[in-house]
Amino acid sequence: MQAPAPARLIEGGLPTDALIAQVLVSKYADHLPLYRQAQIFARQGVSLDRSTLADWVGRAAFLLRPVHERLLETLKRSGKLFADETTAPVLDPGRGRTKTGQLWAYARDDRPWGGTDPPGVAYVYAPDRTAGRPIAHLCGFAGVLQVDGYAAYESLARGGAVRLAYCWSHVRRQFYDLAASSPIATEALSRIAVLYRMEAEIRGRSAEERRAARQERSRPVVDALEAWLREKLGLLSRKSNLAEAIRYALSRWAGLSLFLADGRVEIDSNTVERAIRPLALNRKNALFAGSDGGGEHWAVIASLVETCKLVGVEPQAYLADIITRIVEGHPQRHLDDLLPWAYQPTPALKAVA
Repeated sequence: MQAPAPARLIEGGLPTDALIAQVLVSKYADHLPLYRQAQIFARQGVSLDRSTLADWVGRAAFLLRPVHERLLETLKRSGKLFADETTAPVLDPGRGRTKTGQLWAYARDDRPWGGTDPPGVAYVYAPDRTAGRPIAHLCGFAGVLQVDGYAAYESLARGGAVRLAYCWSHVRRQFYDLAASSPIATEALSRIAVLYRMEAEIRGRSAEERRAARQERSRPVVDALEAWLREKLGLLSRKSNLAEAIRYALSRWAGLSLFLADGRVEIDSNTVERAIRPLALNRKNALFAGSDGGGEHWAVIASLVETCKLVGVEPQAYLADIITRIVEGHPQRHLDDLLPWAYQPTPALKAVA
């Protein structure tokens, strides 16, 4: 008599779900490309081809896709999100070189104003950067979307369900690049710095307290800055870099001022830019994804890993556990139980911890 073998992601294979989770976390959290992981295994006497590891990653990403979809759906039910995008080089075998895909990031973090929804981020891979991508990704979302100055997001606001809040950090960068040779740019930086000092003082307070403080102290600064920028713009050549920086700010002034009237809104979109950094590190080390499918796998696994990090869940234990649960038949109607912020380790994992 022999007990049936436990279900595994790789049927009939040797790798356990814990080993596959280690490969995923090494690749997407610790930024170790698969060829380096293969070298590490080889030094330990384990011969694993890179293509074998890639097959494991693909199978895991396919299995976890419903969890990723539920994560994005849950974030879209929020009243406020951040959005940004970054390049994702993808191998293009037909032409013998890489093409440029995009990883779009949609993040939530209400902790600066004491919101009760847990933070999270969902990445979505797309082969291009057209305006139709965020429209499709955020279908059903209604609320405030905090973004940089990329024009593709403007189409989301046309129906009125989405309000765009723009990023003061991007405005500041325009002037920072010119400050060494321009007193006007230096003065603009000084005025924007006043707003950031104010934000540092009220971080962590309730949304209503933040709104009241901004109305009292930040609004006069913003109103004076707008008038001052319009005055200086009339003195500059229209073709100068400084005039371009001023027009960048003034053309987005309504979105830049939205944080004054809504305490939930941040002064910048640095929250989602921080969520983009791990993608950049992975891109630097791995150079490119093997295909559009590889880009989609990247989005699925990175979303779960980075959300784990935001909510303080250990990603390797999390991935190993939920892979096992899904393989053993976890019901689709209870996918919410597998999201990182709802994750509860099994008793066996708690005992090990």
